[in-house]
Amino acid sequence: MRNAFAAEITERAAEDRRIVLLSGDIGNRLFDPFKASFPERFHNCGVAEANMVGVSAGLALSGFRPVLYTIAPFITSRCFEQVKLDLCYHSLPVVVVGVGGGLSYASLGVTHHSFEDIALLRALPGMTVVCPGDPVEVRLALRAALSQDGPVYIRLGKKGEPVVHKNPPAFSLGRGIVVRTGTEVCLLSTGNLLPHALTAAEELAKRGVSTSVVSIHTVKPLDDALLEETAAEYRLVVTLEEHSLAGGFGSAVAEWMADRRKSVPLLRLGMRDEFLPEAGGQTHARCFFGLSSEQLCERIADALHHKPIFKEAP
Repeated sequence: MRNAFAAEITERAAEDRRIVLLSGDIGNRLFDPFKASFPERFHNCGVAEANMVGVSAGLALSGFRPVLYTIAPFITSRCFEQVKLDLCYHSLPVVVVGVGGGLSYASLGVTHHSFEDIALLRALPGMTVVCPGDPVEVRLALRAALSQDGPVYIRLGKKGEPVVHKNPPAFSLGRGIVVRTGTEVCLLSTGNLLPHALTAAEELAKRGVSTSVVSIHTVKPLDDALLEETAAEYRLVVTLEEHSLAGGFGSAVAEWMADRRKSVPLLRLGMRDEFLPEAGGQTHARCFFGLSSEQLCERIADALHHKPIFKEAP
């Protein structure tokens, strides 16, 4: 994902002289092509993320289109107040990119785990929250974000994520992408667990469970039309995210359903309310939280088998 981002921003900067890239002292080799082409539009702000947000606000107010890039918890929870007041309060067109979302940096410990960023930033007025599902969506998300009038948060994985979309799909912020169609279960996935969602759906199909998979790349705003259709057509709706279940994508969908008095069974799959107490990489961390493809399949199958039957609210 980060390689796709670096390639895309270099291409976009060649077309738009307003684009300025600010880095929090990471990605130096990654951005060598950008720096070679646009040295005056790359700024390494160092390990001073709050200051970097303030600099971006000044650039935006001066007519530039700043893009911030650093590790997800450092650009969200570490400088939340600056994002809130400098960017959102003034509704500035700044793209905030957090790399290593979720458990991508699992082996580096809790300082690098990002399990609260969606919850934090979707609570900010005017902030758009985007979690691309594969490298293709990363490119499309950046293009869309650079056309927005307000702040956008793009949550990336790290590297090595497989390409899901063989051809670029139609992409609009706030509109989900149907990746696989089924009739019984609808699996709504956000972020870099999309390949796992597809693998789980394939395994469920072998068990006779017809499963749709939708990439909900935009957590805020949600796709109202798609959720209306989903709530009306499926026996079970499942949300999937590499984020805490408290306040994340699943919470956003649950809030949406509660506000509209929808009674479809909803299964939220994500990180439990605890820190990761063990050392290990992303694969190990996902297994700890029950987010491997095999575990997802078992949890969905079990929920479908034991699901309660609701009547439509009067």
